Amino acid sequence: MNSDASTEPVVRLSAVRKEYGDSVALDGVDLEIRPGEAVAVMGPSGSGKSTLLNLVAGLDRPSSGTVVVHGDDLGTLNEKGLALFRRRRIGMIFQFFNLLDDLPALDNVALAAQLTGTPAAQARRRALELLDELGIAGRRNTYPAQLSGGERQRVAVARALMNRPALLLADEPTGALDSRAGEQVMDLLLDLNQIGQTLLLVTHDERLATRCASRLIEVVDGRVARERSLESAQ
Repeated sequence: MNSDASTEPVVRLSAVRKEYGDSVALDGVDLEIRPGEAVAVMGPSGSGKSTLLNLVAGLDRPSSGTVVVHGDDLGTLNEKGLALFRRRRIGMIFQFFNLLDDLPALDNVALAAQLTGTPAAQARRRALELLDELGIAGRRNTYPAQLSGGERQRVAVARALMNRPALLLADEPTGALDSRAGEQVMDLLLDLNQIGQTLLLVTHDERLATRCASRLIEVVDGRVARERSLESAQ
């Protein structure tokens, strides 16, 4: 993991506040994530975890404060700029996979690169390499409905990695999986982090947090309530 203090953070949130009508989802959050870190965000339902992830992903905008990811101040980007940012800078893994049911695994993965202008043949080559690295190249022509939950999440991870993102975001990545498939996805995330992938995980699963993350941030009522290092757990 990269511990060079001079390295520019991949993520920097400064005094971020997010309101939905009269409700305050985040209230003055400051956060930095450095290259190669794996940071887990935990907290009760409604604490602001998913809002935090959505702001870093450029899926939502703060009411005040700044969100900077990989040098991009997201507040300065229009909707088209945010869409390009999401495709090029970040990978996202969701609880329920969000795969396209009418495309086989290989095309689900390759599509992420084709949307950024990568030629189809080149995209398919990289997609196959990723599926092979994740141990499911043999399922490349299989549609999501015929894949197990663990296989679907591996396809989703491959898709998230397709454009070599600066940051991988995971929203409850083991939430829809049985314990064995969940363990496999945890191993996968840990392996990715160990080869230098920066991770931001939102999870209810303390085992996932302590297994995969180097730092745990607890959010309560829209504020960072506690932060601790988990390096000793790895």
